Amino acid sequence: MAKIIKERVETPERPVEERTKSFIEVNLGYTFEIAQKEAERCLQCPANYAPCIKGCPVHIDIPAFISKIKEGDIKEALRIIWKDNTLPAITGRVCPQEDQCEKVCVVGKVGTAVNIGKLERFVADYAREKGIDKELLEEELKKIESKNKKVAIVGSGPAGLTAAGELAKMGYKVTVFEALHEVGGVLIYGIPEFRLPKDILKSELDKLDKLGVEIKKDHIVGKTVTLEELSGEYDAVFIGTGAGTPRFLNIPGILLGSIYSANEFLTRVNLMKAYKFPEYDTPVNVGKKTIVIGAGNTAMDAARSALRLGSEVTVAYRRGFEDMTARIEEIHHAKEEGVRFEFFLNPVEFIGNENHKVKAVKFEKMKALDERDSRGKRKIVGTGEYVTLEADTVIIAIGLEPNKIISESSGFKVNPDGTLVVDEHLRTTMKGVLAGGDAIRGEATVILAMGDGKKAAAAIDEFLSSGEPWPDEIKQVSF
Repeated sequence: MAKIIKERVETPERPVEERTKSFIEVNLGYTFEIAQKEAERCLQCPANYAPCIKGCPVHIDIPAFISKIKEGDIKEALRIIWKDNTLPAITGRVCPQEDQCEKVCVVGKVGTAVNIGKLERFVADYAREKGIDKELLEEELKKIESKNKKVAIVGSGPAGLTAAGELAKMGYKVTVFEALHEVGGVLIYGIPEFRLPKDILKSELDKLDKLGVEIKKDHIVGKTVTLEELSGEYDAVFIGTGAGTPRFLNIPGILLGSIYSANEFLTRVNLMKAYKFPEYDTPVNVGKKTIVIGAGNTAMDAARSALRLGSEVTVAYRRGFEDMTARIEEIHHAKEEGVRFEFFLNPVEFIGNENHKVKAVKFEKMKALDERDSRGKRKIVGTGEYVTLEADTVIIAIGLEPNKIISESSGFKVNPDGTLVVDEHLRTTMKGVLAGGDAIRGEATVILAMGDGKKAAAAIDEFLSSGEPWPDEIKQVSF
C-alpha cells in the first residue's frame, strides 16, 4: 500500500501588504511541479467508490484527472474534467470544495484532504496558458452532431451557462437571454477580481462562443421578451435567473444615505469597474469607516472590497464565529488583510447626521443558547444591552431572494419564497420549461447551480429526443 502523505502542499498567495492595495488575484495557484507533488497524495480510490466523486455536485471523476496530472498529461486531465464541468477555471476558484469533494476525501481522515479545487484550477490555467484547451476544444467540436432543435436559456449565470454548454455539446442550437450588458450573472457582478479575475471568466465564456452558443444581452425576459413568446419560438426553455433581490433590514434609519445592499455595492465595484475609478467614470462612495452586516461569502467579498477602496472595515454578525457561513479561506484572508470582526451584535437602528447620511449603527448585544435551530445553529436571544459603532458606510449582506420574472398567472407554480416549483427532473408546471440554480433553491453556491444546469440539459435532451409527454402534475422536490 502506498504511503499516505498526510499534509497538503498549499498554493502560494500574494503578500498581504501588496494585495490590500489592489484588486489583483490573491491566490497564485500551483506550478506544474507543485501540482504534481500534491497530486501524489491522492490514493486513487476506484470510481465506483470514490467519496470525492459523490461529493461533487457535477460528479467529476476526480481520481482520474488527478492521476493524469501525476502522469503529466494535462490535456487528458482537462478532457476528463470537461466531461462533467466546462468551467473548471471558475469552479477551481470559487467552489466550496471543503464542504463537498474535499470534505469526504479519504486522505482527509488521517491528514489534510487532497487540494482538489486548486488542482482543478491548475489544469484549467495550465491548459489555457499552453493553448491545450484550444486544441481539445477543436477536437470536441468535430464530434458534435447537429440537432434540428432550439433551446432558450434565461440568465447567463452558472446554471444557465452550464446548461448552454452541455446542450451545445449535444448539438442543440442554444440562445442565452441576459438582462445585463455583460455575461456571467453573479460571476461577473458579484465576485470580486481578487477572487475571480474577469479575464479568466472571459476565457471560459469564449468556449461557449466557439460551441455556437448565441448570447443576447440587454434582454429582460418578462419585458423585452416574454416566457410565453420564448416557449412558442423554442423547443425547450431553461430558467436560470438566479437570486439577485437583496434582503434589507426593517429598522429605523434604513433609508439614510451611504447604506448599500451588498448586491448594489459589489455590482458597482465589479460590473461597473468602480475599483478602477477614475479610469472608469463609475465611482462608489466608501467612507473612512465601513460596517458590513452579515457573515457569508458575499459579506466577505464586500468587506474585502471596501478595505481595498481605502476604508477601515468591521464585519458585524448577530451570531458567533462558528455559525459564519463564509468559506474558512475567505474569513482567513479577510482577517489577514485587516478586517475586524464583531460577534453577537444585532442591528436595531441606523443613526444619521444632519445631511441624512449614516454616521453610526446601534446594535443590541446577543447571547447564544445551548438549544439549536433547524439549521443546526445555536439559538440567540437579546440581552437588553446596546452598543453603538461609528460608520459612514454600511453594507447589508444578509442574503438574497430569487429574481421574480414570473408569476402564478403565467402558468408557473411558485413557492411563497419566490422559488419555482420543479420536480426531480427540474421540470416546471409549464410545458417544455425547466429551471435550476437559485431560481429553485434560493441563494446557494455556484457549483450547485452548475449541477442543476447539467441535470437540466440532460432532462431537456431526454424530453426532446423521446417525445415523452410533459406530466400533467409536477411532484415538487425540496432543496
